[in-house]
Amino acid sequence: MTRITLQLLTLLWAMTGTSTQTRSSCSVPLAEQPWVNGIQVLMESSVVNSTFPNPSILIAMNLAGAYNLEAQKNLTHKLMDSDTADLTIGQLALTIMALNSSCQDPGNKVSILQSRMENWASSTTTSPEGRGLNTHVSTFYGLSLAILALCQNHPETTLPIAALFAKSLQNNPTPFNVDTGAVETLALTCMYNKSPIDSENGYRDLFRYVLNNAVQNISMRIQPSGTIGDLYSTGLAMQALSVTPEPPNKEWNCQQTMDSVLNEIKEGKFRNPMSIAQILPSLKGKTYLDVPHVSCSPGHEVQPTLLNHPSRATTSASNITVKYTINNQLRNVALFFNETINVTVKGGSVLLVVLEEAQRKNPTFKFETTMTSWGLMVSSINNIAENVTDKTYWQFLGDEIPLNEGVADYIPVNNEHITANFTKY
Repeated sequence: MTRITLQLLTLLWAMTGTSTQTRSSCSVPLAEQPWVNGIQVLMESSVVNSTFPNPSILIAMNLAGAYNLEAQKNLTHKLMDSDTADLTIGQLALTIMALNSSCQDPGNKVSILQSRMENWASSTTTSPEGRGLNTHVSTFYGLSLAILALCQNHPETTLPIAALFAKSLQNNPTPFNVDTGAVETLALTCMYNKSPIDSENGYRDLFRYVLNNAVQNISMRIQPSGTIGDLYSTGLAMQALSVTPEPPNKEWNCQQTMDSVLNEIKEGKFRNPMSIAQILPSLKGKTYLDVPHVSCSPGHEVQPTLLNHPSRATTSASNITVKYTINNQLRNVALFFNETINVTVKGGSVLLVVLEEAQRKNPTFKFETTMTSWGLMVSSINNIAENVTDKTYWQFLGDEIPLNEGVADYIPVNNEHITANFTKY
């Protein structure tokens, strides 16, 4: 490659890398800002006692501007020391972006992620009859984060892998998921912005085509209230729709979405630190594409203006009764059961307390939990455990409606029927 050609390509990369077209913008009214401050403080306070170093929280802190500088420093050091062998591709990608947002060198974590994605690409292209392209939708979430992290560090070498990733999305027959579609959009928007305009490989056309499909699918999930998908998928969806070069066919009123989220914050719906981490960047007018541009100049710890935020649980002197059913009717699982128990707990108790009381009263209702970025999740009931290979998990429903909060956050009401149903995704 001649010196002039190299200079031209470098210029093209620099020019395309600065494209961050915004489709729609909205903002938190000044009078409502204390509510946003309140959930940010709640999220940052979770860092102190948490044994799970959550990179999504650090990204949100840095994009929003951290209030608790000690918590920011401690979380950064924990992520720097994290063992990559214990991390999934998605967790490793988030860790890299979190360290980048703290202006810290991720060290060999980027090369390890690059190697893992090259292994994925190799296994995909060598799969008989191209079956490797039919990656399951749950896998695409982590792959999308990986493409995004690599795009922000080494876009040139990521192009072939990102192209294969985009083709895999084209061949994906599984139902659309808003969270996954949103991170796919962020990843491909980054790659589209970083692709040389005159590339002979057609990368930009490919990325734009796949982006269009994802954006239209997201826009079809815009609810009359303004939320996108469900309440907790709205934050990532807002990020996606605000930066994509492809406008959605269905008009999106960003301010309506913002106002709807603010109303839910006032109702105390954002208590889980991870749910806050996913909505906070959008409330601050930021997206994951802003990670490389965070200013890390020394600052001073600021005490934000706060309002009285709704308490985590509405305390009540009276007891409530919750009907709790565990159900496993899946074939190829050794133990079939459908058991129901009535449990009495204090009003305002989270669902985890209901499960613990049911187990205390009857060993049949034995359960186990796993710590995730979203907090405790039930992984096993009555010795029947979720299984990634079999695509099985325990789905919780309240009066037959799937719950969108975990057992440590959801608060049942009196006479509610909670069902734990062993099912396939």
